[in-house]
Amino acid sequence: MRRFRRRPAALAFILSLAIPAASAHAADPSGTLTTVFENDLFYRTDRDYTNGIEFNWSPAGRASELLPEFLANMPPGLFPRDTTRVNYSLGQLMFTPEDTAAYDPPLTQRPYAGYLYGALALTSTGPGTEEQLRIQLGAVGPASLAADSQDLIHRLRGFALPQGWHTQLRDEPGLVVSYQATQEAVSLALPGDFAFDIKANAGGAMGNVFDYASAGAVARIGINMPDDSAPPQIEPGRPSSYYYDSKPDLGAYVFAGIQGRAVARNLFLDGNSFQDSRSVEKENFVGEVSFGGALDFERFRLAFVHVIRSREYKTQPGFDQFGTLSLAVNF
Repeated sequence: MRRFRRRPAALAFILSLAIPAASAHAADPSGTLTTVFENDLFYRTDRDYTNGIEFNWSPAGRASELLPEFLANMPPGLFPRDTTRVNYSLGQLMFTPEDTAAYDPPLTQRPYAGYLYGALALTSTGPGTEEQLRIQLGAVGPASLAADSQDLIHRLRGFALPQGWHTQLRDEPGLVVSYQATQEAVSLALPGDFAFDIKANAGGAMGNVFDYASAGAVARIGINMPDDSAPPQIEPGRPSSYYYDSKPDLGAYVFAGIQGRAVARNLFLDGNSFQDSRSVEKENFVGEVSFGGALDFERFRLAFVHVIRSREYKTQPGFDQFGTLSLAVNF
């Protein structure tokens, strides 16, 4: 039986990225705490992108009052600081091959991989627009603690343990800088406090983990809809709104979205950057369709999203699908 490995140094490094969030919380205790959970077990599979979890803290107030010191001298004009919010994230992603019972999984299947990260995002909003710049730092490989996390969950739920985590990608620091812009294209007021809108988005990311350009659109229809860009997804999903202004009346909406990415690099498929590791030949164009709904009541937003993603690598047997469950709480 394989023992759980402890990676205190890696975990301390990632958690240190969340320290500014604690100080911001102390300065202004109001804001939005959002938890996002993604898993393919919603649809009874356990392969490829198999699990993701992310915790986000968006303190209320202007970014000029909350930015960490190392961002205090950002080039002026990148974002108007009087309308910009800060978001801090801590998350973990997990990827496995289809045959998790194999000690030596087939080389045609996705490699085992994990990613533990912290992120800082600046989000600027205006009439019908939203822009987000996000800087993500993390650790790929055994330092991500993904093997330990999956073993723990499988033990607790009585599932068979994956046998091939010793073949996972090697330890490597991760960096992703991403930018996304969302623009409202259609906005219609309907009878009885109902509304309909369509929001288009475009952006991209650079780093040793992901290099891609993306574009897409989301259509929503509902009653007393919260002012957001649809429920959150974990990157590299479509743009998400972590902070939102709740309304006094019950609000709800359903939505459908489409997203496309031109992918130049995906470390979890291409393998490690600086040493030999397992890899598969990736697809350079990936599309996904998502649909679901959100319920907004007083200080809470509860949402569920069904995501169908096209093949990400040449030998993938079919499309991937997973569910995204999120809960946002305004304090």
